[in-house]
Amino acid sequence: MTEYNMYCDESCHLEHDGINDMVIGTVYCPQEKARAINDEIRKIKKGHGILSSNELKWTRIGNCKRDVYIELVNYFFSEENLHFRALLVPEKSKLRHKQFNQTHDDFYYKMYFDMLKTVLEPQNSYNVYIDIKDTHSAEKAARLHTVLCNSKYDFSAKIIKKVQPIRSDEVEIMQITDVFVGAFAYHNRTFCDSLPRSRTKQEIVRLIQEKSGYSLEKSTLYRENKCNLFVWRARDER
Repeated sequence: MTEYNMYCDESCHLEHDGINDMVIGTVYCPQEKARAINDEIRKIKKGHGILSSNELKWTRIGNCKRDVYIELVNYFFSEENLHFRALLVPEKSKLRHKQFNQTHDDFYYKMYFDMLKTVLEPQNSYNVYIDIKDTHSAEKAARLHTVLCNSKYDFSAKIIKKVQPIRSDEVEIMQITDVFVGAFAYHNRTFCDSLPRSRTKQEIVRLIQEKSGYSLEKSTLYRENKCNLFVWRARDER
């Protein structure tokens, strides 16, 4: 049995935020490797003159800090213990919650489970960490834990040991999640003509495409181990 830490984040998951796509993702690794990996990411930041307390985030990517993000992506693909899994909902406007007797909140938790279920294996155990967004993070973590355990018939919480909110500025692996989720969402986002795309962010997307061997536009094979992607489609689109 292996115990894993899963660092989860989302992009544009709100129903009426004016953005077409939604992404939920996780970067995960064996728990015993997490401390060493976090230390390596701190070294990367230090090498670029960035304090360990300063958070690397997709929204902060720009020309002045381009090189640190390139090194971060390269490190992810060179570290065999790091894995990425994400789910993309490409068109939120097409969701028909009333037809399926659900709220957008219900849908969000269903997608969270769909994102994680490919990774979860009954012979292993998992600590799921979510980024603290607001004062409702503890409530969200408790509900997510219940949904995950019930869906896996893990009523004694032996597989999914905990779901806990953490501060992403204090855990470097969570910052990788933020960057990869952000890149996946950004590449599939519809931009109006008056809002040009960032050249640096496009460069980071291309690097992830090159390193992973995937376009970031389609689902990968179900058992893809390093960069596993699922593009969710409504039933009438499949």
